[in-house]
Amino acid sequence: MMLALPNRQTKDWHVMTRHRVGLALGSGSARGWAHVGVIDALVEAGIEPAIVCGTSMGALVGAAYVAGRLDDLRKWAENATWRQIVRLTDVRLSGGGLISGKQIVSFLCGLGISDPIESYAARYAAVATDLATGREVWLQSGPIHEAVRASIALPGILSPTRAGERWLLDGGLSNPVPVSVCRALGADVIIAVNLNGDLLGRRFSEPEPPEPTASSRVSGEIVRRLLSRFPASLHRKGSDAAVLPSEGGAVPGYFDVLVASINIMQDHITRARLAGEPPHVMLVPRLRSIGLMEFHRAREAIAEGRACVEQALPSLQRYL
Repeated sequence: MMLALPNRQTKDWHVMTRHRVGLALGSGSARGWAHVGVIDALVEAGIEPAIVCGTSMGALVGAAYVAGRLDDLRKWAENATWRQIVRLTDVRLSGGGLISGKQIVSFLCGLGISDPIESYAARYAAVATDLATGREVWLQSGPIHEAVRASIALPGILSPTRAGERWLLDGGLSNPVPVSVCRALGADVIIAVNLNGDLLGRRFSEPEPPEPTASSRVSGEIVRRLLSRFPASLHRKGSDAAVLPSEGGAVPGYFDVLVASINIMQDHITRARLAGEPPHVMLVPRLRSIGLMEFHRAREAIAEGRACVEQALPSLQRYL
């Protein structure tokens, strides 16, 4: 079915399209709040995606959109503090990750993001990665919060999730910006959002913050919760120095290494995948200052997502 959109006005620019628009929302953890601003700006311009495919945080924001809960998610994100973020982390020693993810699932269900994917008007797919084979998995049926949970299983942080006979990990390991999924589901015009396009080299172009950031507080609290589960006899002074986030020292901490490794990996995978599957319009918000765990900075990320769309309106007009 072709999508007919109403004629709307945004800064003297009108859009009228009958194309099936696909939106490929990339991975990026806290930077993923930018997707909210992207969707807001697109809808205001009269561009309402008929197909939404997301990886990791892109899967979460995309699910909120197709479920009609984006406003609720935005309100929560814009007012969340780092302490509220910590309350969503249920730390455990077993399960293949520092966080089990049960609190996140409860959070999604509390927002009403829980119905079967098949019940929504827009087509939706979340991308995950099969732990055993490394292949990408497209989740297009069943409860939408379960698909999101599988797609956000970031290695080393969130535990993998079971789906039938498979264990699933973060989709960013196999398809960080799921343009190919949008195309396979029938999109005529694909708008992709790459959240990691300007991350590499940030340590050489920006000075380290003089004080601990909220990101380091969140990750530090997670590690402290983890260490508290070990016997007290193992808690020697300085025993957590190798795993607590680095705060400007010469030796990188556990989360510094983990985050940098994920950024490098996803950048290489994204470049390779997009070379073979380019979108019609690529959006690259400038988010290098927002760290992996800085979910409290949603307002900044959302504003940048909106600004990115406004700058790309001429390209969008050409296709739509």
